[in-house]
Amino acid sequence: MSDLSKIPVTVITGFLGSGKTTLIRHLMMNPQGKRLAVLVNEFGTVGVDGDILKSCADESCPVENIVELANGCICCTVADDFIPTIEALMALPQRPDHILIETSGLALPKPLLKAFDWPAIRSKITVDGVIALADAEAVAAGRFAPDVAAVDAQRAADDSIDHETPLSEVFEDQIACADIILLSKADLAGDAGLAEARRVIAAETPRDLPMIAMTDGVIDPRVILGLGAAAEDDIDARPSHHDGHDDHEHDDFESVVIDLPEVANPEALQAAIVRLAQEQNILRVKGYVAVQGKPMRMLVQAVGARLRAQYDRPWGDTPRQTRLVVIAEHDDINEAAIRAVLEA
Repeated sequence: MSDLSKIPVTVITGFLGSGKTTLIRHLMMNPQGKRLAVLVNEFGTVGVDGDILKSCADESCPVENIVELANGCICCTVADDFIPTIEALMALPQRPDHILIETSGLALPKPLLKAFDWPAIRSKITVDGVIALADAEAVAAGRFAPDVAAVDAQRAADDSIDHETPLSEVFEDQIACADIILLSKADLAGDAGLAEARRVIAAETPRDLPMIAMTDGVIDPRVILGLGAAAEDDIDARPSHHDGHDDHEHDDFESVVIDLPEVANPEALQAAIVRLAQEQNILRVKGYVAVQGKPMRMLVQAVGARLRAQYDRPWGDTPRQTRLVVIAEHDDINEAAIRAVLEA
């Protein structure tokens, strides 16, 4: 007999650099006896996150179970990309026990939930839960959650202001859609930062939600997998700034890919990336760096002015080339200016 049970799917959302890929790596290393599949939706054309996860593939989540979609938001390309990908995962010789979806940091999760009602898949998969990651240190500092009172006061003083910034809407839509919120980078936030992040998020959530502190993606998988939320049937309880719209826009954000030759001074390049955040309002930089004299590639992940770099694996047969994805709001993307800083 064929297996008529629905495959549970966990949607992992969160702002740029909140730690989604790190969390999925932890889940892959601690599968609790489950055979996993992973779908990664990148923003931009270079699949950095998918490549990171493929390097962690093992028997519980082999390479063929890790799929990346980098040609558009999956909730905007449902028929062309999302549905065929899900069907391909379900048709694997060994059917996955659980599917993890890492959304783009810019994604609005609610339109994705609506895709689970498509006739081709609605009887075969279910949204086990929506997990939203929030960078506790950043939230506590007010960078991704506005002061509502201040915004209201500004509205009263200026009739031209009638909506919040795109970044705040993305953040609020993500936490409003969640079943659990993970406060990532708890070690950087400290006790006071965690308390403030909880206060800020609680003020924005439409209902009481569990908020759990997390460092380096480490959390007991039993806490976030197996929730049985059936979120696709609970959409009305997950309000969005875009309710009532037939679609949503990602035109507020843009990405460019910068290719560079081998780098002699990686520290200077890292300093240049920090300058981009400080001088050009760049939100996110991620990619690989070919360092002269080093057999391993350097993985770079920057969120604003905060940067992490590490040598992750040998280049092998892959061409040695520095390639960085740079993401910002539309008006802050100037490829020539970005390139000038990185090439200096």
